[in-house]
Amino acid sequence: MLKVFLVEDEIIVREGIRDRINWVENGFEFSGEASDGELAYPMIQQIKPDIVITDIKMPFMDGLALSRLIRNELPWTKIIILSGYDEFQYAKEAISIGVTDYLLKPIGSAKVLETLLKIRDTIEEERNLREMQIRYRKEMQENENYQRRQFFSQLISDSTSVPEILNRANELDIDLAAKSYNIILFICSQKDESSWEKYSGKLVQMEEKIENNFSMRKHMILFRRGLEGWALLIKGTDHESAESVTKRCIVELENLFQSDQSMDYFIGVGMPVERLQQIPQAFQKANRAFVYRYIVEDNKIEYYSFDPKPAITSQNGFSLKLLDPSKLSQSVIDRFLRSGLKENVSQFVEDYIESIGLDSGNSLSFRKYIVTNILIGVSAFLDEIGIGKHVIIDSFGDIEQITEKVTTVSYTKELIEKIFDVALDFRDNNSKQKYANLLSAAETYIRENYNSEDISLNLVAQVTNVSPSYFSSIFSQEKGITFIEYLTNVRIEKAKELLRSTTLRSSEISQAVGYKDSHYFSYLFKKETGLTPREYRTGKEENN
Repeated sequence: MLKVFLVEDEIIVREGIRDRINWVENGFEFSGEASDGELAYPMIQQIKPDIVITDIKMPFMDGLALSRLIRNELPWTKIIILSGYDEFQYAKEAISIGVTDYLLKPIGSAKVLETLLKIRDTIEEERNLREMQIRYRKEMQENENYQRRQFFSQLISDSTSVPEILNRANELDIDLAAKSYNIILFICSQKDESSWEKYSGKLVQMEEKIENNFSMRKHMILFRRGLEGWALLIKGTDHESAESVTKRCIVELENLFQSDQSMDYFIGVGMPVERLQQIPQAFQKANRAFVYRYIVEDNKIEYYSFDPKPAITSQNGFSLKLLDPSKLSQSVIDRFLRSGLKENVSQFVEDYIESIGLDSGNSLSFRKYIVTNILIGVSAFLDEIGIGKHVIIDSFGDIEQITEKVTTVSYTKELIEKIFDVALDFRDNNSKQKYANLLSAAETYIRENYNSEDISLNLVAQVTNVSPSYFSSIFSQEKGITFIEYLTNVRIEKAKELLRSTTLRSSEISQAVGYKDSHYFSYLFKKETGLTPREYRTGKEENN
């Protein structure tokens, strides 16, 4: 019901309106009354009525002054002015304030009700439109994230020109204007999860917090990066440099992640640059720091200028005394094999060798040891995912054959990179079958439940037991369209079938394909097909 508040200093008029209208029967709730604007305003602030009826001439605070206050604080509230003064100036001022209607006294309750019913229809239409727009924006959020993810790839690419970047940014309503820039890359995950891609309600909540905290910031532009977490493009101004904004942002990120002790996180920070065309350089520095997450523990921030542990040279060659055993842990290798990208192999290998703290150039024994350690880790991983260590033997030979080849530092690094490349190729090929099973389960669920209004990306991700970000990335990567586009296509195709093969009304078809709001269904149907449901049913598409 719509709440109505009445402000009138003449008690007879006030009681006449209050007592002679059957409020509930007409879909209204009489929520309060006052004798002047000064008394009414704090009550209106608390009640937040949908409609305010107010006299224009009252003591202490008149109706026009009250209307101005209401328009500022409750812009959606409709205002009806009652006046005994048939003067153009009052009407003109009321219109300038944005008053919905202006009624002249004496006024009967029937006329007031007639006006209220007219306004009720307007309010309901506006609400339907707002709800439709909100729902559409929510459903299109995944598509927007996908487009923004593609744009970010263009932004950090040396091959994309500045005019191309600016044109695409304008299409996506992204403001890139700034005096300086920087890039922050970050990722978070649930502690103690046996599989990083599994569905986690807490991780979903953290992702929502990230969106709420950083998606609408003036000096920070948030981008989802799918399985690689998030990126923030930092924008500096004349009053605050990109470096200063970066420091402020890092504090906010740390506070956000530390507010939930069940979360692990890692933040990689780039180098501030002054030009739009230098953003790829800022990204390279940030990514250089971000890749280091495979080497160190979680809950850490790395900057582009970080220095790996200095090399220690042994005069007598390889010595166990100089080793840092923590850096030789199989968990470091396993972590990269599970979620690392092929384009980061070279950087990871360099970081891994440098982080151990030995000058491998002076020790053949060390080079053999490190290669053996990596072979053990890679073999264990390939066995675990069902590929088997034989693929390494088939590609490179057995351990003795492989370690005989590590004659120089440069060749050792090259060999290690090749081993990781082969392992990741088999991992990714193996994942494709897992992707196929996941997508098949998702498609089956969608086709069996498309008529449910509650179906969403989060729900389907939960059903298939993967995180929403993982599901969204894999779905769009493998299907070539986003989840919401696929769901909409399924629903619209079913609606087309029902329009042609049944006599169901459009509102009934809307319900049948998962849209409770028939207005929203008609809006979406026309957007997707170029025709209204009625036009489609009568075959007008043949003439278009």
